[in-house]
Amino acid sequence: MVAMYTIAGRQVGSHVLAMATLGTFFTLSALAIGGGGKKKETSPPIQASSSDEEKFIKEFLAKADAESKTNR
Repeated sequence: MVAMYTIAGRQVGSHVLAMATLGTFFTLSALAIGGGGKKKETSPPIQASSSDEEKFIKEFLAKADAESKTNR
C-alpha cells in the first residue's frame, strides 16, 4: 500500500510525489546545464565626440574587417 497525502484537497500518492520531485529536479538541471546559443561578438561602444568621428571610426573598422578576411 502507498502512503497518501492530501495536497490541495486531493489525495496524492507518495510515488507520484517522488516522480514529480525527480522530474522537476532533472528538468531544471538540464535547463541550467544546457548552453544557450552562440553569442554575437560585440565591439566596445564607440565614444565619439561628433557624428562625423563616429562615421569615420565605423568605416575604418569595416575596412579593417574586410582586409583581415581577405588576408586569411
